[in-house]
Amino acid sequence: MINNIGIPGLILILIIALIVFGPQKLPQIGRGVGDALREFRHSAKGILEESTDIADEKKKI
Repeated sequence: MINNIGIPGLILILIIALIVFGPQKLPQIGRGVGDALREFRHSAKGILEESTDIADEKKKI
């Protein structure tokens, strides 16, 4: 679904966010979303590494 948005859709979303939240809140919201995505990626990477380690241990046994 996200792949179908395109540039015009992103511009429309940005304009709506600007109207709803205002120019003062937009940087804070963007920073919060960025931090949340970074934490999600970090957690997902940790889970994948942990599951790989467990699978490697089972192969040794």
